Amino acid sequence: MYKNPGDNRNEIILADVRHTAVLIGDSQSQPDGSWPRAALGSIGYKVYTVGRGGTGFVAATSEAGNYIDALQRGDWVLPYGAPPLIVLQGGGNDAARQASDEQISSNANRLISALRKRYPLAKIAIIGTLAKGANAGGGRRTEVDTLLGTVAAKAGATFFSVGDWITKYRVEGDLVDGVHLNAAGHAKLGAVLGADMAAAGLRLAPDNAD
Repeated sequence: MYKNPGDNRNEIILADVRHTAVLIGDSQSQPDGSWPRAALGSIGYKVYTVGRGGTGFVAATSEAGNYIDALQRGDWVLPYGAPPLIVLQGGGNDAARQASDEQISSNANRLISALRKRYPLAKIAIIGTLAKGANAGGGRRTEVDTLLGTVAAKAGATFFSVGDWITKYRVEGDLVDGVHLNAAGHAKLGAVLGADMAAAGLRLAPDNAD
């Protein structure tokens, strides 16, 4: 751990931060083999994950605040240095708790602004809210995915819409509780997301990895 004198925040020293993607997410990102982690690994990154299950852009738990509050309060710790890519994933808990569009957009914009100030050289990508399709019961989760796409577009962040992926990629049978995937489901969607990230130009460049 390192106390950064520039902003007086605790930061963690990573051995290889310049080849590391920072993933801020909820329980979709937490398992070691999660689909967002698998995707990032497939395009060349080591992955440092923060965030907690049950949290989101607005949603919080007794252990951790929502993403922007957790960052500001130090509920979780970001790396020292200059990671090349910051990925935000979430929205499902916000949808479940009926957070408003205004609340989600405001907090997402605050988070993006804080991260850009902290890591001015990093690319920022947003993974939306995993859901069934709008015509297959996606409901508020699909709506939040669309909303996050609008936030990303206005902020100039790369966005990956996943608000119909449960239906589109036929992983409903891989859900263990209607929301979370088993290992097979994580592997399937990790492969899809990794290909999409590579197509979007987010693969770690070889000349950055000596």
